Amino acid sequence: MKKASVILTTYNAEEWLQKVLIGYSNQTEKAFELIIADDGSSEKTKNVVESIAKEYSLDIKHVWQEDNGFQKSKILNKAIIESSCEYLIFSDGDCIPRKDFVAQHIRNKEMGYFLSGGYFKLPLITSQKITKETIHNNDCFKPKWLLNNGLEFSFKLTKLTQNGFFGAFMNWITPTKKTFNGHNSSCYKSDILAVNGFNEEMKYGGLDRELGERLFNYGILAKQIRYSAICVHLDHERSYATKENWAHNNAIRKYNKKHQVTYIDKGIIKK
Repeated sequence: MKKASVILTTYNAEEWLQKVLIGYSNQTEKAFELIIADDGSSEKTKNVVESIAKEYSLDIKHVWQEDNGFQKSKILNKAIIESSCEYLIFSDGDCIPRKDFVAQHIRNKEMGYFLSGGYFKLPLITSQKITKETIHNNDCFKPKWLLNNGLEFSFKLTKLTQNGFFGAFMNWITPTKKTFNGHNSSCYKSDILAVNGFNEEMKYGGLDRELGERLFNYGILAKQIRYSAICVHLDHERSYATKENWAHNNAIRKYNKKHQVTYIDKGIIKK
């Protein structure tokens, strides 16, 4: 019996997605399904998904929609509908999960809460050096390997601690706000359905945060797991980010906060 549905977004990033899926093949917790929320990728992505599913016997559903510009909210809502589990974990097709990533989300889940995680961002040179063996050996989560392969030293390396007590302490003292982050968050499916999913009025820029803010308005609280559920973010450009999109999305978030909006019209169910 599956304990969670892991929903990954992707768009024409086959090389990165392949590494990410290998990361999910390496999980200590095996009782989960993967759902690829594909916002219009070419056949190359389909081929990668099918190849990895066969090689590692992963339970993967590939949910695809036609390429019509940035429609991440729309494909996420379709993936939510396709999910078969009561608990949903959200991440991206450019974030490789540490081997205990799924286990940490399941271990920390709690009714009335969503979990707020983060990522450790890698430079392009380091992202390119990560191989199948690197992932299986857990090397790409080890500071020594990363520093030897293009990463510059910083305090942020503490995010990669594998000491449970230290991780719990850092989750407690971190000043970072508990927000719903599309690259590393989880919640009960019933809570997402209660607020009608992601807002399809929004393009790139804070659409995941907006969902979290509506969950707060609905009465759901958040727990910090930035130092427990670890994933590394592979470098890439964001050509779809514009000032206009950010301004539009921020206006929606400001309105929703002021008026305590929970349920939106253009979500999973359309009015």
